[in-house]
Amino acid sequence: MFRPGPKNLITDIAGLTVGHSSDESARSGVTVLLCGAAWPAAVDVRGGGPGGRETDALSPENLVGRAHSVVLSGGSVFGLAAADGVAAALSAKGIGVQLRPGSPPIPIVPSAVLHDLGNGGDKNWGTAPPYRDLGIRALDAAGSDFAMGSVGAGRGAMAGSIKGGIGSASLDLGAGLLVGALVALNSVGSVLMPDGKTYWAWAFELGQEFGGGGAPRERMDLSDPAPDESRLMALGRLQAGANTTLGVVACNADLSTVECKRTAMMAQDGIARAVRPAHTPFDGDTIFALASGEVALGGDQQRAAQIGRIGSAAADCLSRAIARAAHFSDPSRHQPPNV
Repeated sequence: MFRPGPKNLITDIAGLTVGHSSDESARSGVTVLLCGAAWPAAVDVRGGGPGGRETDALSPENLVGRAHSVVLSGGSVFGLAAADGVAAALSAKGIGVQLRPGSPPIPIVPSAVLHDLGNGGDKNWGTAPPYRDLGIRALDAAGSDFAMGSVGAGRGAMAGSIKGGIGSASLDLGAGLLVGALVALNSVGSVLMPDGKTYWAWAFELGQEFGGGGAPRERMDLSDPAPDESRLMALGRLQAGANTTLGVVACNADLSTVECKRTAMMAQDGIARAVRPAHTPFDGDTIFALASGEVALGGDQQRAAQIGRIGSAAADCLSRAIARAAHFSDPSRHQPPNV
């Protein structure tokens, strides 16, 4: 029977740490994932309004294909400065690609941002947005335990008409193989079914990790492909680039950059299972994939099958992480996890 990892967090992948920093005045923040070394990495973008940095460095046809850290940030384009702070701090610690002796190490720090500029926080920062400093603070806070809910990159996030935030989950596939996911949920679509109570991801819940609400209690009309459209229009949520689900999936297998790309592509299905509608022109849905290389997979067809299994598990973890993000962001829903 499938079960979560020991913490039910993405940091069940050994060597991966997570840190948050939040600006309560601005109602925004940054979340940093720090790899134990330069791990094989890839990215898949499905949303119509993405914002990112150094994603091309992860393309399989390009030179690097690895990451030292991944940064998720609020602040839209201003939040891209968070990765600048992280890159500078890592380089000062001697972490990065050394192209020639005596030159500064160059950390590979891909980043993606979500739009939380309309959440009511004080964004009157002039020429000094806080995100570079928030990135350094989040890096300094990185550890194996971290908060979920309205914190870090999810501080000002929304999920449809309810609060979004940070969520995470993991899955133990046996034989030492672990998969995990972290999400910053700020979607156009809703994580709740039309009854306003049941998570779209209810079927993937393990234990009571997001409240144990279970299946819907009544039959619902699911024929409308965008059931929250009129409500979201009234709330001003349908704005180009204004909403995003950002995610990172990780495993401890010895995946290549190409195999990480396939994992990221498969993991995107986790958004579609947990958010409705997903991948709209207004979203910037972006998923990164990381692999620590601790567990050696087989070869040939056996390897392909194992990668398929990892990608499927990553999608399930992402669905669960999305529901947990909403669950932990709303005190009326939140109960201590029983997993």
